[in-house]
Amino acid sequence: MSSTVMSGNHKDQPMSALEETRTSLCDQFASISGSDSAVAQCYLAENEWDMERALNSFFEAHMDSVFDVEDAEETKNVPGTKRKGVNSSDTADTSGTKKKFKTDKVDCIDLTAEEPTCSSSVNLTKSPAESGVTESDAEDSKLSIISWNVDGLDTLSLAERARGLCSYLALYTPDVVFLQELIPTYIQYLKKRAVSYLFVEGSDDGYFTAIMLKKSRVKLLESEIISYPTTQMLRNLLVAQATFSGKKLYLMTSHLESCKNQSEERMKQLRVILQKIKEAPEDAIVIFAGDTNLRDTEVVKVGGLPPGVCDVWEQLGKQEHCRYTWDTKANSNKTVPYISKCRFDRIFLRSAKTGPGVTPDHMALVGMEKLDCGRYTSDHWGIYCTFNT
Repeated sequence: MSSTVMSGNHKDQPMSALEETRTSLCDQFASISGSDSAVAQCYLAENEWDMERALNSFFEAHMDSVFDVEDAEETKNVPGTKRKGVNSSDTADTSGTKKKFKTDKVDCIDLTAEEPTCSSSVNLTKSPAESGVTESDAEDSKLSIISWNVDGLDTLSLAERARGLCSYLALYTPDVVFLQELIPTYIQYLKKRAVSYLFVEGSDDGYFTAIMLKKSRVKLLESEIISYPTTQMLRNLLVAQATFSGKKLYLMTSHLESCKNQSEERMKQLRVILQKIKEAPEDAIVIFAGDTNLRDTEVVKVGGLPPGVCDVWEQLGKQEHCRYTWDTKANSNKTVPYISKCRFDRIFLRSAKTGPGVTPDHMALVGMEKLDCGRYTSDHWGIYCTFNT
């Protein structure tokens, strides 16, 4: 990250400009951390106005205790306690529609025993009847994903909201999960419960992204983290190369620069993503999913999506029911003095240039039920999406 350090070497800077710079840093810190300007000024001043150091100091001080109560309860209840399982009837049907949503405490989500095995002998050039492929086999070959900004920076009811996320993972059993705005304690919580997933992380401190891969269905080959040179908000691009049912996947997630006034930086970051999509191996299916914070005009300004790359929501007919992933009228997690509806969270797809193609099949928003604590899993709705492979 490119840091801004305000110290003695800036004493020749006019005071008004220095004050303006520091005020801007305070605003950015408050926006990222969910704190106020007084807290921001305190942490920035203690860390010589270095944004990254100040944020790390803030997270270390405030986040470690978020799950302490629940962890203490688990330790207390370990002896003689039976592990609560996931009811196999509480699953998504083949159209992706939820039957039932439960937010009970689940000590561990291990879905591998219930997962179907993929048939590697399917001849894609034949019809289902000719090749002996059943409807179940066709469903097994579908790739399912969830993308979600889980708002880990908001510590209010965070443990309950993390349990809510785990319940959705149990409900939908996605093959790949793209998460944004995680913090270390949140991802450690997930690792203890979602044991049927492999975690690929975009960082190990501050707040960051991660990609979760279902171990029985998706095999990781390699991963990398690509920096955004001029970000002021600790943002980067996380890439994981993997295989699914014999097909290569090139998976990407990111949390692009937030706030309306960061449009130029956000477009720089989008250009990096689109370039990586174009450079991805020709025999790989490329899926980017994340919190882009994009406005449609910004996509137009960078020249639109490259040939062969589609916005999945648009490809599926721009269905209104899954358009807005940030909706301050419907989602009450954030108390703001305005109503805003935005399609911040997006999925981009590029089919492999060689071999069988892949097409979007279904999209729905998730997390739209309030939890027992009276809040939603996040201030963003998640996106559940399936693909025909």
